[in-house]
Amino acid sequence: MAASLALVASGVPSPAHANPAGDAEEDAKSSITVTAKRGPAVVLDRLTLTAAEAPQAITEISRGEIERRGVTNLNDALRNVAGLSLGAGETSFQGNNAILRGFTTRNDLFVDSARDYGYYFRDTFDDARIDVLKGPSAILFGRGATGGLIARTTRQPALADNVEATAQAGSDGTARVTTDTNIARPLGAGTALRLGAVAHRAGVAARDGALVRRWAIAPKFAVGLGTPTRLLLSYLRQEERNRPDYGIPWYVGTQANPGVPVPVGRASYYGFSNDRLNADVNIATGRLEHDFAGGAQLRLQIRYSNNTRDFRYSEAVLPAGTLRSTPLDQIRVSRNLFEGSSRDIFLQGQVVVLTGFALGGSQHNLVSGFEAAREGAEPVYFTNAAVPTTALTAPVAGIFDSAATRSLRLRAQTRSFAYGVFAIDTITLGDGWKAVLGLRWDSFSTRYSSARFALSGAADRTTAVDRTDTKLSLRGAVLYQPVKSLTLYLGYADAFSPSGEGIESLISAGRSVAEANINLAPETSYSVEAGAKWQLLGGRALLTASAFRIEKNNARVPNPDTPGFNALGGRQRVDGVELEFGGSPLAGWDVKLGYSYLDSRTLASAPGGPIVGAPLPITPRHSGFFSTAVDVTQRLNLGLNVTAAADRVGQNTPVLYLVAPGYVVVDFSLRYRLTSVLTLSAVISNVGDGLYYDQLHPFHVIPGAGRSGLVTLKALF
Repeated sequence: MAASLALVASGVPSPAHANPAGDAEEDAKSSITVTAKRGPAVVLDRLTLTAAEAPQAITEISRGEIERRGVTNLNDALRNVAGLSLGAGETSFQGNNAILRGFTTRNDLFVDSARDYGYYFRDTFDDARIDVLKGPSAILFGRGATGGLIARTTRQPALADNVEATAQAGSDGTARVTTDTNIARPLGAGTALRLGAVAHRAGVAARDGALVRRWAIAPKFAVGLGTPTRLLLSYLRQEERNRPDYGIPWYVGTQANPGVPVPVGRASYYGFSNDRLNADVNIATGRLEHDFAGGAQLRLQIRYSNNTRDFRYSEAVLPAGTLRSTPLDQIRVSRNLFEGSSRDIFLQGQVVVLTGFALGGSQHNLVSGFEAAREGAEPVYFTNAAVPTTALTAPVAGIFDSAATRSLRLRAQTRSFAYGVFAIDTITLGDGWKAVLGLRWDSFSTRYSSARFALSGAADRTTAVDRTDTKLSLRGAVLYQPVKSLTLYLGYADAFSPSGEGIESLISAGRSVAEANINLAPETSYSVEAGAKWQLLGGRALLTASAFRIEKNNARVPNPDTPGFNALGGRQRVDGVELEFGGSPLAGWDVKLGYSYLDSRTLASAPGGPIVGAPLPITPRHSGFFSTAVDVTQRLNLGLNVTAAADRVGQNTPVLYLVAPGYVVVDFSLRYRLTSVLTLSAVISNVGDGLYYDQLHPFHVIPGAGRSGLVTLKALF
């Protein structure tokens, strides 16, 4: 599938029958290459406008950019997205946790137009591109998506033979091998088989202890390519065997004197050698498409995923009352040791119909459909006692056998059932005017039961909840194109987040196994966005600008009448401006840059909740990136990548107010074409070896990696 910027240059109209089984590799030579090749016109299968027309900000990360930057995981891919920051995980959720325009996206991850359910770290070996759609998007997939969503598109079978293999080695211990093979017509005309695989092992530069080990395989088989009826079957198996890194502790602070990360050496690792974060991921998808003679299209998709997680991690905590004046070498830290497992199951069916018709002098492109899903999670949490302390400045990992000291704290089960009916109409009114109108009705039911145990092991409390929420979501936008290359838009959209949206919502604090959100109505939010998208240089580049407001009307805050539980008494707002440019000013020179200004604040709260007027957590006021790559010769390409963010708040309550300083990180890249088949690449990350704080959590902060080098040898046949 071609990159979004390639679509801008192609001038492709908005057909309702874009073929999702098309090849996605034509942009792999460069991060932002703009071509005139015709391809699919839309980012997702429920949008009928190109990225240059859609009435919301969209950031695309192409396959070429992923490769040029040496990216191997979703977190690193998302660093070049303005308005996005990374949060750290905890007991009830682990894996990718991006904060977009002030709100988490951990339940708003999608792959090939279906929800990517489960808590694990996504590898990028099979990604053709990644699109970040900003602003509330409940109209597309239902619940969640307050700040936006992250949609990955995988490499698809195609009617052209292709073999790609890469080998990578890095100074941080990276050893990685990937392969991607496409076989055209293995069983006759219209069939194709594609197989991707990866084996990966790495540490973290300048960080002791952390270890990442995973392998994955992604076979796909397509029938009917190039015909009106197409069937695609795909499967992903990924296994992780990691040693998790929960970073360093914070100094406790208040708004008047904010807490900051404890200034220990970047290499300080407070876990044990036998800590673990293991995940087994299984995702099977079947997709059937049929193009009707009149131009309509029917799409049927079913997805089943079954993921398991087994973890034990250690989190360093300063002794209560520790003063910043205390010499660091005199401090011993305790270690919160959390242990548990979970099984996450997801089954979803989709029916989507795309039609085009004329009515009352206007042209309509209508996407309508129905979704039904069953989600389930079965977590078991343990708490450990008698965990050895360690010196703050000279931590000792060692091996700790927790079998004799752990106690069962919580055993839970949740079953959620989601149903959604939607219709999105893109109306061409004439004289350069278009409108987008969308309506979606959702029903979200959760059946939750749990048994909670005291530290002594005695049964403490049982909980049972059976709740159903229904919500009507709206979207409306008006677009005006005074000339074909310029789109001006004004739009409105809303979103909702049920209390049973994810296990980390029901189990609102994994360390205390609190269930503060039990039986709450959904949080609701809305957004208003105005923007402009301007195709420059004959379609070789795209400049976008947007101004927006997102407001959450009823955020969860402590319930003053029922201690230990939450109420919907809060209100949060983010006002922002974003600018982004991507394209090729000259042949062989690619540029991509973005800037985001986010004025986030708490408008209403409750005692013990966020401070009124304080910024939202992990939401820098200023953030941005600059990326460029230039062909110095026909064989040699040099690149530069810069990411930056201002101060971020880690927690914003009266008793705990934390702030991590801003940062600037610079990376260099080099690519040299050895032969028509072989390409050698090198990336130097964090060239200045600066210390920065990357992923934030209210109880720990994870430093970013130090300077490292990665060398890649790629063969393409």
